[in-house]
Amino acid sequence: MKKILVTRKLLKENDERIKNLFDVKLNEKDQLYSSEEILELSKDCDGILAFTTTPFNKDMIMNLPDSVKIISNYAVGYGNIDVEAAQKRGIVVTNTPEVLTDATADISILLLLGASRRAYEGRKAAEKENWLWSSDYLIGKQMTGKKLGILGMGRIGRAVAKRARAFDMEIHYHNRNQLSSDLEEGAIYHKDINDLFRNSEFLSINCPGSKDTENLLNEETIKNFPDRVVIANAARGEVIDDDAMIKAMKSGKVFALGLDVYRGEPKINKKYLDLDNLFLLPHLGSATKKTRIAMGDRAIDNLDALLNQNQVPKDKVN
Repeated sequence: MKKILVTRKLLKENDERIKNLFDVKLNEKDQLYSSEEILELSKDCDGILAFTTTPFNKDMIMNLPDSVKIISNYAVGYGNIDVEAAQKRGIVVTNTPEVLTDATADISILLLLGASRRAYEGRKAAEKENWLWSSDYLIGKQMTGKKLGILGMGRIGRAVAKRARAFDMEIHYHNRNQLSSDLEEGAIYHKDINDLFRNSEFLSINCPGSKDTENLLNEETIKNFPDRVVIANAARGEVIDDDAMIKAMKSGKVFALGLDVYRGEPKINKKYLDLDNLFLLPHLGSATKKTRIAMGDRAIDNLDALLNQNQVPKDKVN
């Protein structure tokens, strides 16, 4: 049997399946392996099932044993892997698209609602047990009938749009390319990202992380939003310039911000934590059992295709 290294702990359903297909080295204690430990553990392995918490930079990939033919990443994103270096080594890199769509779209809506309805402030007030209702107590922003901008109209962005239509929201979006009319379903395309921002009373960030999307929301672009915009990010933390966003949140330009992802996870810019208009989650986008099992199965499928069936994996990214 081909041998696999799994760098973090899988759910038991995935453990059972991968053990039936491979001779596998499981990380049952869910340790955060160092680069040196991974290089040592992978010495006799044919493939690695990796996670976004495991960085595979150029130096590490160049030092992987020749036996390693595939790095199957347990995520849609693969920014933790130097794909170009892997290609030079002849190592296939795969991801797990499609299976996270609904769970992540749910979180995007939760972020918009939690931020706009001041859920963090409400929780703190409720815990003190001394709040007093009044007609203007913790007034938030209502999503119904408002304009929602979606930055990145891929599978997740379209799933967010589907949910937002239940709030009678008018959908606007920016993408590299305009979608076909059947995929748009009435959404309004903006080729210019600042034009999207000008038409976004609410914004959901659902674009992939890359050099092109880094700091898309910065001091200059934030000026284009209507005053008191609500922004949610369930994509990649690097899309937001933190200092510019914090400044806008303090000034009231941004009414509230919902974050499931942020730069430097699990660390966060400490200035955010001084703000009450932040609704914060610890990267829960895919955190349902159904989704996590599906992610594991997809990663295992990719390993099985290449190593056992000698086929090109469905989710090859390089």
